[in-house]
Amino acid sequence: MITVKISVYGLVQGVGFRYCTKMVADRLGVVGIVRNEADGSVYIEAQGSIAVIKKFIAEIKKSPTPSGRVERIAVKELSSKNYHGFKVTY
Repeated sequence: MITVKISVYGLVQGVGFRYCTKMVADRLGVVGIVRNEADGSVYIEAQGSIAVIKKFIAEIKKSPTPSGRVERIAVKELSSKNYHGFKVTY
């Protein structure tokens, strides 16, 4: 298991990005959280196997919503956390 934080920049707020990210996470079996940040970015904490997290990151880079546009992402490994499902937070 690996836990990462992902900061996503671009046109990622007001386009359904968080909810589409949750759909991707649920489909892949990723647990964690996603929320909007005050600077216009989206913050994600994701936990799963290394292979699943790689797939998750690849889908986030492409933008899980057709209305969004990802310009760049930053990924950093975190200490393990105890998540129950994948939640959209505020």
